[in-house]
Amino acid sequence: MSDRETLAVYDAQAADYAALTESEARDKQLAAFIADMPQAGHVLDLGCGPGHSAAEMARHGLNVTATDASAEMVSLAAAHPGVTAHQATFDEIAGHALYDGIWANFSLLHAPRDAMPRHLAAIARALKPGGRFHIGVKTGTGSRRDALGRLYTYYTEDELTALLADAGLSVFATNRGTSKGLDGAMAGWITLAARA
Repeated sequence: MSDRETLAVYDAQAADYAALTESEARDKQLAAFIADMPQAGHVLDLGCGPGHSAAEMARHGLNVTATDASAEMVSLAAAHPGVTAHQATFDEIAGHALYDGIWANFSLLHAPRDAMPRHLAAIARALKPGGRFHIGVKTGTGSRRDALGRLYTYYTEDELTALLADAGLSVFATNRGTSKGLDGAMAGWITLAARA
């Protein structure tokens, strides 16, 4: 993700976003992801934000690499014990069979639609055989900016499932909900868990 306006929002409101997402560490889907990892497994928190999820993974003994395109978010994430964080965009996903799991919780929704197949293919390559992938996006169609200026790309469940399948990832769990974002608006969302 390299949209300058979106990154500027996250850099400017990093502390507010960290407070808003503090409960992520207690998320049931994150707990299931952690439980599915091998002991001391290597995981990537892709678009880690302030690092709450990465910190919870590290607390459970996983080797965590966390990346985010926002310098302020990386600074917050790197402050957590056991978390190695660095600044990187989705275009910098690289490597083959490196990770037991990749956690992309409401991060890839900032990527342009035409870039998603490329990003998912890179994720599939970076996962070890049988590795677990988690993705969360807001539901809907099209792309638009929110009240804060962040660019969002919206997906239907069928569209996202098809994109994952095209990348060689098999969906095995789905969750849906609605919650309030940093902009104060309620939005529908979906998360999918898949295997390489």
